[in-house]
Amino acid sequence: MNLLSLSTTLLLVLFQRHTVGKPLQGTQASNDTGESDLHQDDIVYRRRIQRSAMSCSGRCYWPKAPDGLVNIPVSISTEFSIEERLVILEAMQEFVTLTCIRFINYTSEYDYINIIPGNTCWSYFGKIGGRQHLGLAKHGCVYKGLIQHELNHALGFLHEHARSDRDEYVKINLEYVIAVNSTNLYLPYDYNSVMHYGAYDFSNTVGKPTIVPIPNKSVPIGQRVGLSNLDVKKINKLYGCNSCSTVLHSSSGILSSDNYPHPYPKNVTCLWLIRTAQEKVYLNFRDFDIQPSSNCTCDYVRIYDGNNRNAHVLIDRFCGIGQLPAVMASGNTILLEFVSDGDTTSTGFTAFYTHVKCGGTFTDASGAITSPEYPRRYPPNQACLWIISAPAGRRVRIFLTAAFFELEHIFGCRYDRLVLRDGGQRHSPLVGTFCGKMKIQSFISTGSFLRIEFYSDNMFEFSGFRLQYSIRTID
Repeated sequence: MNLLSLSTTLLLVLFQRHTVGKPLQGTQASNDTGESDLHQDDIVYRRRIQRSAMSCSGRCYWPKAPDGLVNIPVSISTEFSIEERLVILEAMQEFVTLTCIRFINYTSEYDYINIIPGNTCWSYFGKIGGRQHLGLAKHGCVYKGLIQHELNHALGFLHEHARSDRDEYVKINLEYVIAVNSTNLYLPYDYNSVMHYGAYDFSNTVGKPTIVPIPNKSVPIGQRVGLSNLDVKKINKLYGCNSCSTVLHSSSGILSSDNYPHPYPKNVTCLWLIRTAQEKVYLNFRDFDIQPSSNCTCDYVRIYDGNNRNAHVLIDRFCGIGQLPAVMASGNTILLEFVSDGDTTSTGFTAFYTHVKCGGTFTDASGAITSPEYPRRYPPNQACLWIISAPAGRRVRIFLTAAFFELEHIFGCRYDRLVLRDGGQRHSPLVGTFCGKMKIQSFISTGSFLRIEFYSDNMFEFSGFRLQYSIRTID
């Protein structure tokens, strides 16, 4: 076969639609890296594999344990640096958090995934038996979304644009496509899937897309930031996971407990992963009614500063009636966990999220809060929010180092200003609004939260401020 016909054949395979067929059963020797047998660019299989997630009577799926978890042993080559291994572990952790998939350390199991450096990003389709290589080029493939893409192949998923119903959602710019009907886990088409190619992937002409969304060609496709909500739902459905997980990736939105404003279900553990495209996640609860209990041991909400339960806890076991304080993440992801027991339930909660430029949630016993770019002049057009969160039953004492407070001065502090509120909400009691070189007296909060806001306009920037706080028990 000449190079031209080989390239044409490869492109047809890359963008071919798939229907239900017989899955691959592993016949490859365990020391074969498999890169020479690549199909659909990054999948290895011996026979034609059909459909994005097929029914194979469990033969190509990883087994489910009696406890409902799918334990997959993984070995990561020591040829990867410590930093690269951490990226791989972070990518796997999102599966662990949102599904019943558990990537565990390989010890002596017969079936396992062996992640090795490769020339490209590639994986086998599903479980093949024995040692199963997964290749990640050290330069170009060690990114969270790309790693998750290949791990999804190892779980049994093909590309989203290879679905049998894809012609309703995208146009593939090839002259010939095999048209066959099939089912696709009965879930909607997902432009945002980590398994979807980008519009210009494998284009041989600059500016000419290979995949065009329809009817709106401007819909973004091909993200590699992380698992989409439908990616998670597909994994949970394919493997029969008893998982309550939602991924929210819009720039802003609303989330609620199940059945809100009616009583939430008993005996549930639900997770919401909020992932904005940029900046920091801001989460504000509009209504909150969770069954109260001593130390919130029964029903509760917990919030993590990241995409998994190993991340720093911003709010730990919050329950009762009233509004949870606004929460600021340190980055563009935040994880909300809601747990209910088998006893009485309440109406639950609803919350709004968006992204902001600066701010944070402080839970350490003491710390410092500074204006953006301090000690240099703060930038124009800033809107920052900080929440100091003390353990239940404690109050926040805040100290200000007066030498480090200088904002634009104007009567009424209408322009650049610092706002202190006794509580975590924007309507919490106002302690004061400060600007210029005004002196801020030491302040003791009446509850467990203190809200600090900073605003600057488009003119006259100054050195800013440095606030020091400590959390102490107030008798």
